[in-house]
Amino acid sequence: MIVLFTDFGLAGPYVGQVKAVLAREAPGVPVIDLFADAPAFDPQLSAYLLAAYAAEFPVGSVFVCVVDPGVGTDRRPLVVEADGRRFVGPDNGLFELLRRRAGVVKAWAIDWRPARLSASFHGRDLFAPVAAQLAMGKAVPGTALDPAAIARPDWPDELARIVYVDVYGNAMTGMRAFALPDGAVLRAGGATVRRGRTFADVPPGGALWYENSSGLVEIAVNRGRADRGLGLSVGTPVEILANP
Repeated sequence: MIVLFTDFGLAGPYVGQVKAVLAREAPGVPVIDLFADAPAFDPQLSAYLLAAYAAEFPVGSVFVCVVDPGVGTDRRPLVVEADGRRFVGPDNGLFELLRRRAGVVKAWAIDWRPARLSASFHGRDLFAPVAAQLAMGKAVPGTALDPAAIARPDWPDELARIVYVDVYGNAMTGMRAFALPDGAVLRAGGATVRRGRTFADVPPGGALWYENSSGLVEIAVNRGRADRGLGLSVGTPVEILANP
């Protein structure tokens, strides 16, 4: 399957244009919409989100990953293979957490270029066609790289910031829940929250943090919106209180 992870949004023509290329170049291959609202213009926040959700897809999946504020510049286009899944997108750190957490990693700089390559839409003109080629069993059209060449060693293993707010107003962080002790207390947006296992562990209107279905630390309000009630948005820092 081909999986879409972008910051394009669903309004406008962009996701549709990418899907049209995939349908033309990889007919019959299912295309899955994972995120169309990844953190806009922010490869770092998006990297932690991508790494958390990619593991749910089977080996052999191909991801079109476009959070690319440097589109049209000299940043490299990449294919990264992490534990048997392939990711196509820009060399801007978007694949750093995948690279870091995978057991087996390979990387290539994409050499292939289409006859038409716009300066502003590499998702449609470059990344989607390459992903289609991979999904159809073709070789990577690029030059092998040492995966260390795309590393961002200064990025933390766990990112103490909000990386996504879902339709319910729940705020995901870039931290994996297993990295925090059960008794950890978090402060975000001026609010202090303790760990729970389910929403019902706090009364309606109460706030908590919990391990979400993809293993991330997530802040929620039972039957409410954490984003509005606690003043949280994408990028908000989260403080871990060691001695609450």
